Amino acid sequence: MDNSICQVYEDEIQSLEEEIKLLAEKYEDSQQESTFFSDEEILMSIKSFQRESEGHESLSDLITQLESLETDLSFLKKFTGIQFTSHFKEIVEKTTNRTVRKHRLSGNCYSLSFQLEFQLLEMQNKENVSAVVTDLGIVMESGEDSDMSKFVSSTEEHGNLLRFFRSLSSYAEWYEHRRCTFLHFKGKYPDIVTLPEGLLGDYIVLRNPKHSGLELMIVWKIHIDEEGRTTPVLDLLTKVPEQVLEQKMATIENAPACFRSMLLLFGIEAALENLIKVVGLEK
Repeated sequence: MDNSICQVYEDEIQSLEEEIKLLAEKYEDSQQESTFFSDEEILMSIKSFQRESEGHESLSDLITQLESLETDLSFLKKFTGIQFTSHFKEIVEKTTNRTVRKHRLSGNCYSLSFQLEFQLLEMQNKENVSAVVTDLGIVMESGEDSDMSKFVSSTEEHGNLLRFFRSLSSYAEWYEHRRCTFLHFKGKYPDIVTLPEGLLGDYIVLRNPKHSGLELMIVWKIHIDEEGRTTPVLDLLTKVPEQVLEQKMATIENAPACFRSMLLLFGIEAALENLIKVVGLEK
């Protein structure tokens, strides 16, 4: 090969080597500039990372919190009888210091089901956050109970959710207690106890199959006022054939008063038990 040609190649190779060397130096300079920070910059970065880390808990901590919440929820269900089955919410309005959320809830309390729909207005200032319930609507499956209807109307008017759930728990507990009591005595004395309106009715009828025409009706109402105070109210009504009425007029007339006295002395279950046994006597 001609020496002149070789010299051209050598010059070109040397030029490329110098260019590569220059590029390598520039790369090292850029790496140093991006890697090394002042002590102040490093300290600020550490503090920023710590602040971000404070809001993120470990997985084990989250699992522990979840288990604790499930335990609390189970306790509240046993204590109040209230269980939520569905919940839907959406933001209706949102500004800097004002948020309106619409909620729809459904659930049951013992054997009673309920549905709620309301809006929650949240106002925020520098010191605290306030919340107001508006547009409250309640649907209860408690039959045609006029007391409960009045209570629901009053609660909707005032938007008092706390009072609603507190009173619902008490009312539904008595409702369930009445249902279980009727079921118990129907199973124990099937020939004497009848339930004309089923287990969800508010009365039972006692009949002695050997004495046609003799009936005792025990009415068990659950009174709830507009403030949510719940009280069981029991009474005794009699249906007696004329011939029996003539013979034992005084005894029959005093039966309701005697029954109320037994309620005060022995309680509901014992009073019902004694009355059923009396009705079941052959004479």
